[in-house]
Amino acid sequence: MLIDFVDLKGKNIEVEISGGSFHMGILIDSGLDIIVIYEGRTNSFLYIPFVHIQRLKEIRIKEEDPSYDPPSEKPIESDAISYRKILMSAKGLFVKVYVTGDKAIHGYLTSIMNDYFVFHTPAYKTMFISMKHVKWLIPYPVNTTPYSLNNQKLPLTSVPSSLARSFDEQLKKLENQLVILDGGDNTEKIGLIQKVQNNKMSLITADGETVYRNLEHIKTIQLP
Repeated sequence: MLIDFVDLKGKNIEVEISGGSFHMGILIDSGLDIIVIYEGRTNSFLYIPFVHIQRLKEIRIKEEDPSYDPPSEKPIESDAISYRKILMSAKGLFVKVYVTGDKAIHGYLTSIMNDYFVFHTPAYKTMFISMKHVKWLIPYPVNTTPYSLNNQKLPLTSVPSSLARSFDEQLKKLENQLVILDGGDNTEKIGLIQKVQNNKMSLITADGETVYRNLEHIKTIQLP
């Protein structure tokens, strides 16, 4: 039996995401590797890659709970829904990307590569984000800008002239540069990339220690 969630479209579902996050909303659409739900409480469309979905199920709404009707138009339109096509269609839109936990990164997708994308934010400037670590993506309403900045105060930085096709190749291009990994949530994630080889990285921290990291677990890279 093919499981494609057709019978659940238009129904209220609960989705459990890796890391213990739960979302409830109306299933709007689904593809082989992504689903779209409308969360009426926040008036948001959530685009959730299936790789991070632990489980989903239909839920019954209690009579006292408010009901929500989704808007007729989705913020990201794509003929055939897939994770990559959604990312391609989201280029230039102001979105929230959730990569780890409930921490959101606000900004714009500027380039989509094989397994990562380039993301520009007013707060962090240019970032490289691994596709496989994106938990969900939420587009903002049309004409919304980050932090209510006007266009004059929101210049999009130019995309690096030579992007590698894959995340590990891009990391290799950053050897001998100072980087911040995963938002710099601890001091051992800020340092100089010494070497990238065989899916591993050696990083020299501020106090001169060499820390070795598995590339599979690096979610974001930014240049200070």
